[in-house]
Amino acid sequence: MNRLTSLSGAVLLAAAAVAPLPGHAAELVVLNEGFRNVANLSDWAQINRSVPPGTGWFQGNTDVFTSYNGPDNAYIAANYLNAANGMGVVDNWLITPTLTLNGLSTLSFHTNRSGETGFFDQLEVRFGFGSNTSADGFDTLLLTIGGDLTFPSDWARWTTNLDVQGEGRFAFRFLGDAATLDYVGLDAVRVVTAVPEPSSWLMLLAGLGAVGATARRLRK
Repeated sequence: MNRLTSLSGAVLLAAAAVAPLPGHAAELVVLNEGFRNVANLSDWAQINRSVPPGTGWFQGNTDVFTSYNGPDNAYIAANYLNAANGMGVVDNWLITPTLTLNGLSTLSFHTNRSGETGFFDQLEVRFGFGSNTSADGFDTLLLTIGGDLTFPSDWARWTTNLDVQGEGRFAFRFLGDAATLDYVGLDAVRVVTAVPEPSSWLMLLAGLGAVGATARRLRK
């Protein structure tokens, strides 16, 4: 019986030893979207601020290119027709659901463009605190892809990190003169955030308490 009690304490100590220590963090996936059904996206916002406004974001067109993973059309796309008839200024936003972030967080995604020459597709990635979708609220620019820089014409993975406590949303903004834009796709959007593990201390204290109780019983 004494051996069994001692073993219980040892098991608790072992469990505490393999758990993350305070100050370390586990990753919690708060968003994982593969765009298999754009029409049924839950809690995403699609806001077309183009002048004049045309089409919005839409299900991937397999005649242009196929998805990064999943079914061939499982990605979301935007193009020059986001401005009516392809004439005007495109300013088309795709905004994630409101996410609760807890410290160091990472956004990752894949993007692609049609590869047609003579066009300068541009995609911005922004962050805004809270749950609103006002453009003025997304004042943290995290990435700019394309424009005067190279926009890969094959699926490429991008990541960006930020340290945030509280609620916020990420925004993908397709923008530019419609005459200079063609077609872009977005796939495999994922956000992970750090989660403290205070339970590690509780497990350790429980293990020490069990060992201490065993020692006291043995002395009696």
